Amino acid sequence: MNFIRTEIPDVVICEPKVFGDHRGYFVETFREDKLEEFLGFKIDFCQDNESKSSYGVLRGLHYQLAPHAQTKLVRVITGKVLDVAVDIRKGSPTFGKYVAVELSSENKRQLLVPRGFAHGFVVLSEEATFAYKVDSYYSPECDRGIAFDDKDINIDWQIPHDKLSLSDKDTKQPKFNETSDLFEYSVDYYKK
Repeated sequence: MNFIRTEIPDVVICEPKVFGDHRGYFVETFREDKLEEFLGFKIDFCQDNESKSSYGVLRGLHYQLAPHAQTKLVRVITGKVLDVAVDIRKGSPTFGKYVAVELSSENKRQLLVPRGFAHGFVVLSEEATFAYKVDSYYSPECDRGIAFDDKDINIDWQIPHDKLSLSDKDTKQPKFNETSDLFEYSVDYYKK
């Protein structure tokens, strides 16, 4: 497994080694020991989630507050998505900035999104199956979001606005500057 820090160093691209031949391929999609060695501390994933979506479906930008804030390890099983992590840690040198990474069944890349980041993705292929691990259980009372089309963040979702498909919930999320439920910057951004 190869780990690459993005332009926001706390968000990490994970590139597994793919072993292929005429029969197909084999890949280790997760190695706790290698990830913890890279991060320098223990991480305990407790829940796996999976969704299937068609072209233009945008899910996000979502996050959970403490005590159920989540670190996510996301990947694509089939298809292709643009995956986005927005730094919502007040006091961070990258506060309000985002990282966008293409994840696909072909490139096998994964993105580690730490606590203190809002997360979302949009499907770029005809359809996509998206899977992710989290280190805290889903909590409706801690669930929050930010508008996907916030002008201050200005995410290029790579799909025309009229081709996007969102849930009712995601069309009603507050703007970034109207959101008071954010995180404080800390060097322990992954830890509970």
